Amino acid sequence: MIDRKLSNSASSQLQSRLGFDEILFWLTITLLGLGVVMVFSSSIALAENSVLSGGNLYQYLTRHLLALCIGVSLALVATQVSVKYWQNFAPLLFLLGLVMLFLVLIPGIGHEANYSRRWFRFAGLSFQPSEFMKFAVVIYAADYTIRKASHMSSIRNGFMPLFGVMLVTGVLLLLEPDFGSFVVITAIAMGALFLGGMNWRWFATLTVLLCVAFVALIFSSEYRTERVFGFMNPWADPFNTGYQLSHALMAFGSGGIFGVGLGGSIEKLFYLPEAHTDFILAVIGEEMGFVGVALTVAAFGWLVLRMIMIGNQAARLERYFSSLVAYGVSVWIGVQSLINMGVNVGLLPTKGLTLPLLSFGGSGLMMNCLAIGVLFRIDYENRILMKGMSL
Repeated sequence: MIDRKLSNSASSQLQSRLGFDEILFWLTITLLGLGVVMVFSSSIALAENSVLSGGNLYQYLTRHLLALCIGVSLALVATQVSVKYWQNFAPLLFLLGLVMLFLVLIPGIGHEANYSRRWFRFAGLSFQPSEFMKFAVVIYAADYTIRKASHMSSIRNGFMPLFGVMLVTGVLLLLEPDFGSFVVITAIAMGALFLGGMNWRWFATLTVLLCVAFVALIFSSEYRTERVFGFMNPWADPFNTGYQLSHALMAFGSGGIFGVGLGGSIEKLFYLPEAHTDFILAVIGEEMGFVGVALTVAAFGWLVLRMIMIGNQAARLERYFSSLVAYGVSVWIGVQSLINMGVNVGLLPTKGLTLPLLSFGGSGLMMNCLAIGVLFRIDYENRILMKGMSL
């Protein structure tokens, strides 16, 4: 940890004296709190329907709170773990993620729902390994970039090894299929390569190739092609390919400036699919209006900015691994939030990605909390060094 000579009591006193990033803390608490409220509001119709078959009115809220408690516990543990330990175990974390992505594809081990095999289920609970892989890629890409710093301008020694392992990861994700997670993980890896000093010509070439590959992936599947064209004009087929988006847009339209009031959404009453997961922002728009959506977007923007500022501080202190981890988490949260918001308002095709910290979905919520816990640890270690103390 920070110093083996420090007792737990002394370490706690030191943390209290050094303080923490209060803006990051309150932004996180605000978004998590909003998530609890909106998950309950947007899932109440589903819960009421399940009561008729013996279900629990608070089942979605209970499961969300359970995941939140686990996530907060993971975050608290992460604040006590030195960043150097994450770097030491980066390859093992990534290997563990690959193994889970492989195992989830095996019938009988992975759970299939909605034509996708993305979950492990045990004791009534589920876990999505692609969410863990996002965290693992943040740590691994940062470690890889540091280890290969002198080779980052080389396509053979710098780019190809990372490309190879990410290619394997991409294939496993597309077999589930989970195209949305593939996009986010690719963005994290690309961010690490760019910030790690990859030759700009190779980076530009890779970016073009990735764009071509994404287009090819879209048109290689009739399902993905329908989603793209459905997003471009949802009203052309509002009862099929454009169903989700058309109802999301109606939710935003119904909300107006100030919304219809908390709990007053009509679209969540079995009209808008996945109202408590992928389309929770549409419910916020209907119940809290443009003002609620604008404040939510602003909170995410400020959250990502604070993450970048923590990364900048680590870079100024020459803590380059910590800096890249902070940047990686900001790319993860920022890109996934932008994609989810873009899908909700019709700027992007449906990707099946939840809104970080807000949507119902235990795996994503737990991993988001863990990542932010690591950010707090990075900030804490930055403060130690800025006080002239040693780690």
